Amino acid sequence: MSEVTAQRPPEPDWDTITDEELIAYRDAENRVRASPAARAITGHPEPGASIDWRQVSLPGRDLPVRVHHPEGGDADLPLVLHVHGGGFVGTAVQSDWVNSHLAVRLPAVVVSVEHRLLAPGTPLAAAVDDGWDVLRHVVEHAAQWGVDPARAAVFGESCGGLISALAAIRAREAGLGLRAQVLVNTAADVTGTMFDHPSTVRHADSPALSMPQLRLFRRLAVPPGTDARALSPLHADELGGLAPALVVVPTEDPVADHGRRYAERLRAAGTPARLTEYAGAGHAFLSMPGLAPQAEAARAEILDFLAAHL
Repeated sequence: MSEVTAQRPPEPDWDTITDEELIAYRDAENRVRASPAARAITGHPEPGASIDWRQVSLPGRDLPVRVHHPEGGDADLPLVLHVHGGGFVGTAVQSDWVNSHLAVRLPAVVVSVEHRLLAPGTPLAAAVDDGWDVLRHVVEHAAQWGVDPARAAVFGESCGGLISALAAIRAREAGLGLRAQVLVNTAADVTGTMFDHPSTVRHADSPALSMPQLRLFRRLAVPPGTDARALSPLHADELGGLAPALVVVPTEDPVADHGRRYAERLRAAGTPARLTEYAGAGHAFLSMPGLAPQAEAARAEILDFLAAHL
């Protein structure tokens, strides 16, 4: 799924876009999101945060991560594993505003995963593996990252929220104890019912996330033969025993009901889940504080929630 930034390239026809056009658009859009000019939309990093790129060596691949650390911070800080929004376009840089704030104010080490983006031959399962594999790697090598492995949380937005939710489920299954999960405008359903939620119908023409973009997202995410339920947190068989969740829902979002229903299912399974709705906010609002006044209140709530659990 795509978020909006300033001076973006011309929007393609999402229903007819070719593989080559998708790659060209993605590269151009991500250059904009990572540019200094985009800070007017995506926000400026928190003073006192050190931000660096690192490479994580994983089986069969090396993956970039963007690490936010409080300047002069101690070792054994909490870990917040973040996954940015955007399925077929997006970069960890677009989330510097919120991640640097968390790093300084918690304080914590925030590791933001530059996961593989959806494309022909790169389905959602690859991005889901990236989120989980980075989380497990950092926890297992905690001393190298200056984090306390007993104080870890996941935090994701949009497609990154889906990846984070599935990482929390995998963490439970692997016996990796998470303290919290924060899921913002999360896409939680990539099955055939993805478009049937009332919010999807109501906000099909949302400027930040339209129905044609959602159709492209699902087409890339779950190619024929894929078990879509295994990639849909909303349809997980067992949601008990997970880390407490903060589910943040902007009301003017096609996937708002994904978050609402997921919070309901978590609660029904006995997992503590706080659902907060931000009236008038659209999809990806947290990565657009220059345009969305609700972003600052949401950031403050996320900080308070993580501080209480970490």
